[in-house]
Amino acid sequence: MYIATVPNRDSPPAILLREGYREHGKVKNRTLANLSHWPAEQVELLRRVLRGERLAPVDQLFEAVASPHHGHVQAVRVAMQRLAFEPLIASRPSRERALVVAMVAARILEPDSKLATTRWWHTTTLPADLGVADADEDDLYAAMDWLLERQARIERKLAARHLREGGLVLYDVTSSYFEGSTCPLAAFGHDRDGKKGKLQVNYGLLTDARGCPVAVSVFEGNTGDPTTLLPHVERMRADFGIEHLVLVGDRGMISQTQITALQDLPGVAWITALRTGAIRELVAGGHLQLGLFDERNLCALHHPDFPGERLVACRNPELATLRARKRHALLEATRKELEKVRGMVARGKLRGQDAIGVRVGKVINKYKVAKHFRLTIRDDGLDFQLDEAQVAAEAALDGLYVIRTSVPPERLGAEDTVRSYKLLGQVERAFRSLKTIDLKVRPIHHRLELRVRAHIFLCMLAYYVEWYMLEAWRPLLFADEDQPAKQTRDPVAPAERSEAALRKVHAKVLDDGTVVHSFRTLLKQLSGIVRNVCRRRDAGSDEPTFNIVTTPDPKQQRAYELLEAITV
Repeated sequence: MYIATVPNRDSPPAILLREGYREHGKVKNRTLANLSHWPAEQVELLRRVLRGERLAPVDQLFEAVASPHHGHVQAVRVAMQRLAFEPLIASRPSRERALVVAMVAARILEPDSKLATTRWWHTTTLPADLGVADADEDDLYAAMDWLLERQARIERKLAARHLREGGLVLYDVTSSYFEGSTCPLAAFGHDRDGKKGKLQVNYGLLTDARGCPVAVSVFEGNTGDPTTLLPHVERMRADFGIEHLVLVGDRGMISQTQITALQDLPGVAWITALRTGAIRELVAGGHLQLGLFDERNLCALHHPDFPGERLVACRNPELATLRARKRHALLEATRKELEKVRGMVARGKLRGQDAIGVRVGKVINKYKVAKHFRLTIRDDGLDFQLDEAQVAAEAALDGLYVIRTSVPPERLGAEDTVRSYKLLGQVERAFRSLKTIDLKVRPIHHRLELRVRAHIFLCMLAYYVEWYMLEAWRPLLFADEDQPAKQTRDPVAPAERSEAALRKVHAKVLDDGTVVHSFRTLLKQLSGIVRNVCRRRDAGSDEPTFNIVTTPDPKQQRAYELLEAITV
């Protein structure tokens, strides 16, 4: 028997199973079956059987002895290669460098403690690819100490890559809570994590105008934000060689004290915002008239109290509405709580000025609207009323903010000044990623000061790689791809997503019909690509193995192609 392929005019050829026989001394053949509907691989298997080959199921010939996850590791490694990440850490290969690269990749893929990391990464190809499969947590701690010694050199390389003379530099400070009480850096301070009673550590992040991280510094938990600013400026000038720059910081960061000091540094300009009290004085003095915003939402002005500076006043009606609603809700909640306290006093359950005052203090401090209420506390009574004039005075400033800058108008127009200030949102994005969404820098468990510094620097390096991955994967994620539009849209109006981004959000599928991912879910999909370590069944222990990697599907292949396009 044999398989014949018979041409069939304009149709696909017919695949026939035939046999030969003799009749009256002549060789003839007859068709036993039409195999045209069979899959090609099945036809090929039958052809090999008819040739006399011995076939057996693959699982009888070979076995997979391990199947570590590989696809997500490969994605991070591709991004690192495009970023020349290993030479960034150290110019020469070393075990310490390999351990640091492995820890950075692990922080992106599965952030955890150092002990848990050395357990988890053996389920992946990460330690084998980097040659650190024998490392334990003590090796990782030693590599962190080695990394901290190189921080200054690494940050100088990052600054050379991303900071330019006269360019924008974004700076902000946040904190992360600390588990324990032995670290010298841990202290009580301005709580940003909502963890009352927890010690914390402060750290400041320096980025370029895009929000790409360049440097991070760690401070004691009770360090005031403004006091961290000038050391960074001096460092940029002395260590990074940036003589001319425009520093962007929020109104709590660049205060009048810092501005006075910055004025003595030639080449350093700044962009910040006025506090509410200063805005109120501008309005009260007639220098800022609310009628100016009847036809436009932005206006530039000068004031003698700010010599050599420009003020750009903005009013956002939607923000004004939002703040008015929030104030009303807080006032109403406070009123109801005060009514409960007054009822307790009337029923005799609460007596005495001190006791009543303590109970009232808990209420008004809860919602932070004490200034809007007039309180009268007696030993046997409580009266309160809303200060309508105070509420109206605050409401008049709803949606109003003023940008303050030393940059001249010929260098940066009013609209671009507002846009530049709003770039601080990119630093907030970095903090969200570092603290909660992806990298989970908190809670901090390290006891030694140097280890805390190394931990936060390691997380910053992980965010550096992740930042580029996020930018490269915008077409596949719930992210707006129309980034150039941000440079031309109304700087005061609320940010709006492009129509393409909104389609992704609502439909949750891309134009090709595949699902839209978050950064985490895309990594998980890539982790489905495994590296099967195979060997011949019943082979001896000395027989070498071979690898078979899962073939990427079109979506996974697209993710790799986007990472290959990363440029620094």
